[in-house]
Amino acid sequence: MCLAIPSEIVEIKDQMATIDISGVRRDVSLLLLPEQAMVGDYVLVHAGFAIHKIDREAAEEALKLIEEMAQLEADRGQETELSITAEHSL
Repeated sequence: MCLAIPSEIVEIKDQMATIDISGVRRDVSLLLLPEQAMVGDYVLVHAGFAIHKIDREAAEEALKLIEEMAQLEADRGQETELSITAEHSL
């Protein structure tokens, strides 16, 4: 299963774009994107290609949900670590 994370275009040069995902930047191809992209647009990227443009509101909502899932997973890992530690101290 692949998860496409919304990425903001911060620079475009020819058919390549630099995208930003939470401060991490990558270069991706715009060749498969059916519509024209501009700096500031959000796109979904798969295997190094921007494949779909999405609006800012949808992108921000998706990024918020991804952050919440990551936090829940981190919290769950801490709970597991705490219960293992408590079991060993008994």
